[in-house]
Amino acid sequence: MDSLQHTIKRPVSFAGIGLHSGKVATLSILPGEKNSGIRFVRSDLPQAAPTPAFMDRIIDTRLATTIATEDEALISTTEHLLAALFGMGIDNAVVELDGPEVPIMDGSAGPFVHVLKRVGRRRQNACKWMLKVNQEISFVEGDSYVKILPYDGFKVTCEIEFNHHLIRKQTFSSDLNPQKFAKEIAGARTFGFLDQVEKLRQSGLALGGSLENAVVIDDDGIVNVEGLRFADEFARHKTLDVIGDLALLGFPLLGHVVTRKSGHGHHFSLMKQLAAQPERWDLIAYKGEGESRVLEKVVVSTKEAGDKLLSYLLPPSLALVGQPCFA
Repeated sequence: MDSLQHTIKRPVSFAGIGLHSGKVATLSILPGEKNSGIRFVRSDLPQAAPTPAFMDRIIDTRLATTIATEDEALISTTEHLLAALFGMGIDNAVVELDGPEVPIMDGSAGPFVHVLKRVGRRRQNACKWMLKVNQEISFVEGDSYVKILPYDGFKVTCEIEFNHHLIRKQTFSSDLNPQKFAKEIAGARTFGFLDQVEKLRQSGLALGGSLENAVVIDDDGIVNVEGLRFADEFARHKTLDVIGDLALLGFPLLGHVVTRKSGHGHHFSLMKQLAAQPERWDLIAYKGEGESRVLEKVVVSTKEAGDKLLSYLLPPSLALVGQPCFA
């Protein structure tokens, strides 16, 4: 496991349509300074302040995760891009976007990962702090749940269930690293049901959706001529969404994430549960060979935990800046 932070070696750019807005946008990823995290900039709105990719900026979880700047400028459908950055071990980057929605590309994180692998990472002289879960943290709603169990690594187990003969119940599980993320998860595409498309569009959603950027399912099966990329592509894509949403914790996660029939709203609720229970996790930095250092907590009570964790995660007040990894 990496003990130091990383950014990308050089800027890269992408262009494409937004899945829900139907608007074309250009996105650039630039190297970020150490300890700065992932920050979004609406380049088409000079007055809009840069915004960190943290959960306190989430304003909507309807079919995608949308964050907003302090000026209320939107950055929607963040999950695939954040999953790509998180999954490939990029800690610091600036994401410039000239529209309200991250391009959907082919409906997966694959195009982002392909380019990130090509440009490579640059190691930075700053220790990588990780959020290590020591006791189970969970959110349950009906027969849906999402939880994080203690685990010395990052593992995701995702179970989905749909009343369609092609899907029914699927489970995907993987103990992840950048190589496995790129091979097993990044290419899994978003999916939807043909009979729901018109309802979504009447609600102002899925305006940019097509067979080029989503797997479409009807009563007979897959509408896309090329079929599926994986037999369990649906469960793998839901895993991708989980990874991208939990990237908004601000730190790489050490734990086993287990989900059943979860969505973006459930993931957000889990993050709020984590913020409210500081006694169940630590921030650690790996020295190597399994040794770690635990950061003294700044949250001291459950009542104050939520606000303090959120402010602590923001780079301007990050207490880690300037600290050596180990004295």
